[in-house]
Amino acid sequence: MGTLLKKNMIRKITFTLLTFILITNIAKTQIPNPALIGYWHNWNDVNAPYIQLDAIDNRYNVIEIAFAIPTSPSDMTMLFTPNVVSQNVLINKIQALQTQGKKILISIGGATTSIDLTTTLNKNAFVSSMTAIINTYGFDGIDIDIENGNSILISGGTIASPSGIAQVNLIDAIKQIMANYRTSHSQKLLLTMAPETAYVQGGQSAFGNIWGGYLPIINGLRDSIDLLQVQLYNSGSMYGIDGNIYTQGTADFIIAMTEAVIKGFNTTGGTFAGLPASKVAVGLPACTSAAGGGYVNPSTVITAINYLRGTGSQPGAYVLSNSSGYPSLRGMMTWSINWDAVSSCGSIYEYANNYQSIFGNTTSISNFDLETAISVFPNPTNGQFTISLSSDSATITVTDILGQAVFKTHTTQKNVNLHLYHNGIYTINVTTKQGTTTQKLIVNQ
Repeated sequence: MGTLLKKNMIRKITFTLLTFILITNIAKTQIPNPALIGYWHNWNDVNAPYIQLDAIDNRYNVIEIAFAIPTSPSDMTMLFTPNVVSQNVLINKIQALQTQGKKILISIGGATTSIDLTTTLNKNAFVSSMTAIINTYGFDGIDIDIENGNSILISGGTIASPSGIAQVNLIDAIKQIMANYRTSHSQKLLLTMAPETAYVQGGQSAFGNIWGGYLPIINGLRDSIDLLQVQLYNSGSMYGIDGNIYTQGTADFIIAMTEAVIKGFNTTGGTFAGLPASKVAVGLPACTSAAGGGYVNPSTVITAINYLRGTGSQPGAYVLSNSSGYPSLRGMMTWSINWDAVSSCGSIYEYANNYQSIFGNTTSISNFDLETAISVFPNPTNGQFTISLSSDSATITVTDILGQAVFKTHTTQKNVNLHLYHNGIYTINVTTKQGTTTQKLIVNQ
């Protein structure tokens, strides 16, 4: 009897460990690789009209919704309200895109917003309100696109040890928001940043006020950052790590500014240690009207990024410090999807087309094959869910955590409705002539 109990305990422990490992793997939310990141306007602009969220070009696999903003310059309670559709409609559209493997983030700030977390009251309001916005809409992450305010200004200290209370509070606030999310969702909240060049590479020429203002923030959150996408536009000329000055709108500027954040550089506030290339994307305007300056024509972008990735020749004067380039460069970011979609400013989806020319067709996480795409909704589910297929003929197999098949069928339908009666983590395998696509499903009744 004792031996039997011992065996049962071992089985239970093994099952628990397997469950924990699987949940841990599922919980590792990741930015797609490669990534095409686009900002999406939560407003209507006559020159770059509002687009329904689920109607944007499919190649955009990271969508940054612009913007969450403070209640007032003195009240950092953050607000986000859909401007064209209802809250429920937008939530449904977000969920629909997430089932396709796309990541939807809420961007904080914008060009006209100032963030000031000088007081504990404002810091706490910022944390609680952003946590509520994330949970209400089901966002996968947050994007820091703060372009004004004390929280991004150097007011003393160093990169490693800033002394400005507003900056320290911003770092702590982001950490708390991420901790809140992990507690309630058992997974990591995605974190991206889109600073202007003066706040990053500008730290080479000076360290104070706006110059290098983001460097302590990046450094303080470097273990949490999923993507740094410096705005290589609306910029003055900047130093490269070779000591030369480069001007926006050129291949050299793209290459020099990108290598600077990968290799790191020295400032009077200490050394900024770079980030892995896999956490860096090239940020450019979608077309000439999308920014005040810094637009780069598609052919120049191709030559610059191919050189950065080690797949092309040197296009200008800047010579990469790392001669083999950075093959793991994550992707491209643009302001904005709405500008990319109009024909009055370049060709329709010119930026997305150029991204595809450089990085190829793979624009979503590895589980989603473009030829055999599947989506499962809702996920997690209370037991009832729908599998949507891109193929006219497929075999669907659902297995439990032990690998035992609980359902199998061959279908010629595009949508298959299923019901699982037991809580747990399941694997859905969809096999077509193109191969097998796999997705995890969580049932929690």
